[in-house]
Amino acid sequence: MVTLGCARNEVDSEELAARLESAGWQLGDDDPDVIVVNTCGFIESAKKDSIDTLLAAADSGAKVVAAGCMAERYGAELADALPEAAAVISFDDYTDIGGRLDDVLAGRPLTPHSPRDRRTLLPISPVERVNGSVHVPGHGAPGALPIGLAPASGPRTLRKRLTGGPVASLKLASGCDRRCTFCAIPAFRGAYVSRQPDDLVAETLWLAEQGVRELVLVSENSTSYGKDLGDLRALEKLLPRLAGVDGIDRVRVSYLQPAELRPGLLDVIAATEGVAPYFDLSFQHASGPVLRRMRRFGDPRRFLDLLAQVRERAPEAGVRSNFIVGFPGETEEQFGELVDFLTEARLDVIGVFGYSDEDGTEAASFTDQLDPELVEQRVAALTELAEELTSQRAEERIGTELEVLIEEDLGDGGYEGRAAHQGPEVDGAVTVQGIGLLPGQIVRAVAVDSEGVDLIARIKAGS
Repeated sequence: MVTLGCARNEVDSEELAARLESAGWQLGDDDPDVIVVNTCGFIESAKKDSIDTLLAAADSGAKVVAAGCMAERYGAELADALPEAAAVISFDDYTDIGGRLDDVLAGRPLTPHSPRDRRTLLPISPVERVNGSVHVPGHGAPGALPIGLAPASGPRTLRKRLTGGPVASLKLASGCDRRCTFCAIPAFRGAYVSRQPDDLVAETLWLAEQGVRELVLVSENSTSYGKDLGDLRALEKLLPRLAGVDGIDRVRVSYLQPAELRPGLLDVIAATEGVAPYFDLSFQHASGPVLRRMRRFGDPRRFLDLLAQVRERAPEAGVRSNFIVGFPGETEEQFGELVDFLTEARLDVIGVFGYSDEDGTEAASFTDQLDPELVEQRVAALTELAEELTSQRAEERIGTELEVLIEEDLGDGGYEGRAAHQGPEVDGAVTVQGIGLLPGQIVRAVAVDSEGVDLIARIKAGS
């Protein structure tokens, strides 16, 4: 099993792995019969990476199956363009992934699907029965699993951890109801469907039994959690429950939509014991006119006011965001608004992406596309500024006390971990100088130096 893309794909792969084991398959890296590539289809570079990975897998001599977002999005078109793949499967194939791989191994051809716009689909709920040995302990009997979602992951947990370590993602929901003009995700991931709170708590209990100490909540838009359940405060109620699970030391929420970030949720994230004061805010731009064309909301003043509210509640909160540069019609003045906003915002991490057309999106039809060379110039300029600003922000943290989750022993008295303001993989790390520390342990340390967004810290005396 090869997983590309975001943390949501990682969870999907773990669900697939559990289904495969229940169907009699074994997962391993040595001389496999079949390689399943869980692809990413979000942006052009991710699609290229997916194709390169599929081709490399085919060179191994194993039968290759394309799954995931790119396979769902392009279906038969991808199968025609990539004869090296033995099969291209849809999200609807996930419930019987074992049977699909049986067909592939036996040489029985699978007809690739024709992509559909899943925004128009209503969930159908047949009952799937699964070997009891792979469902979450104490989670009860199998329930209904909706087809037409992404993936068909229903109210009951079905998952096998594929990586070790003290950190794991927990998927709050599937799909997205927003209609940003640059984004194709709702078309192939479907409408937003929240998982039931009790199911999420049960999965958290199971993850804690597997040695997980930090839980990262993921979805296409976490601030939408619960709206389809009839409860706009569902996430506010869920977070204390998850943080209270024995063995879980830290809960982190990712993918927050600024326009939906209510004061009550701000309070819970900032002040609940065991919940990281961490705000992964999806700003995308700062200029009001550009955001309107993106079908998003906000402007520099509103965003700065939101950041002030965050820091009033939690002065040392971590804040990260991504930004699209070169959106159709973006003027030099509007790009300047973004530069000015970032200079004032003091974000811990800034992701910069150049705009590129995505198939089937509204923005792809806009006639005022920018010259690619101009987009590259603006990306380079903003990336350079972002590196300078985030380095300065890390320097501001020198002398502060950190709670660091140890993840790796580097040897020679050094350990790598992350503080509460740092999300996994993308937000930098803390190198802790100490003796006898263990992965999964949270220690108190004081930041003594910085290197870019990374910090160097020493164990606090007496901790």
